[in-house]
Amino acid sequence: MKKIRYLIKKEFLQLIRDKKLLLPIFLAPILQLILLGYAVTFDVKNISFSVYDMDNSYSSRELISDFTSSGYFVMKSKMDNYDELEQNIQKNKVSMGLVIPVNFEKNIKTGKTIPLQLIVDGSDANTSTIGLAYAKGVISKFNQNLLKEKKLPLKVSKINAEFRSWYNPELKSKYFMIPGVLCLLLMLVTMILTSMVIVKEKEIGTMEQLIVTPIKPVQLIAGKLIPFIIIGFIDINLVLFVSYFWFGIPIKGSIILLFVLSGTFILTTLGLGLFISTISKTQQQAMMTAAFFFMLPFMYLSGFIFPIENMPKILQYITHLIPLKYFLIIIRGIFLKGNGFNLLWDEFIILLLFGIGIFTISVLRFRKRLE
Repeated sequence: MKKIRYLIKKEFLQLIRDKKLLLPIFLAPILQLILLGYAVTFDVKNISFSVYDMDNSYSSRELISDFTSSGYFVMKSKMDNYDELEQNIQKNKVSMGLVIPVNFEKNIKTGKTIPLQLIVDGSDANTSTIGLAYAKGVISKFNQNLLKEKKLPLKVSKINAEFRSWYNPELKSKYFMIPGVLCLLLMLVTMILTSMVIVKEKEIGTMEQLIVTPIKPVQLIAGKLIPFIIIGFIDINLVLFVSYFWFGIPIKGSIILLFVLSGTFILTTLGLGLFISTISKTQQQAMMTAAFFFMLPFMYLSGFIFPIENMPKILQYITHLIPLKYFLIIIRGIFLKGNGFNLLWDEFIILLLFGIGIFTISVLRFRKRLE
């Protein structure tokens, strides 16, 4: 027992002396707890939707008001035509679209059945399924209120709502999750493994041998990073192969565009991996830093699983700083919606700026450490 006590004492002394390891051990769990408490929720609310109101009557406005006052829906815009409504959904500006036909109020008063169309973005299966259930409840309540209206004839109209799910008609969760897995694999290979491999060189003492060899720092960095770029693109091919032939998920967009835009995300994750390697002394420290301070926060705050609209406003603002958020929009847009570069231009520019900025800072810091 005496020897064991000495070993325990030694481990605690090493832990206390390694200040950088204390942060992932003690601060990271607190960070994860805060994120889990506020950002991670399966409740769906504040579902954004656009309206194409072809009737523009008191009754149509009353129906829209029922949606917004329910607490589950937030109206983002009113469209002047069907094409604008479709564009809003395709560009991820809204999750749902409500189409109110001509003569909506007139048909209510005459007791006719009214076709009402509600379109949902099926690329997010969880939000779409729950959102449809909420919408059916709102429409059902609207119908009940019509029955209670004393001014209406005994033969009161009934709204016959037509629900359509675009991009994922059967609302299968695998259509939503598997494109996200591609993003996580790229993060795993290009960020975590990159940081650990470079730190491993420091641990076993071979980094000093590389430094004294007749090669420039830029050549050393390139030689370390290029293999992971290649592995990253190999992983993309594997995911595309399995998703299509095993899960039966069709890739509606351009595969070439997918590879090109994936390069911007890889630039970002390689930069992060390089940065982690400059602040870590051991592989364990690098892995914990990458996992707790980058991997998990990226998963929680990017919309990978949990809707960003459900998070508090302060966390919604923070999500704008998460590169994975923009890459998820790109991947799901190409996979499920067949979006072209014209619809993904904004996300590409933001991701490219992230990549150039992070990679440049990391390379400069790494070169300084080498010198």
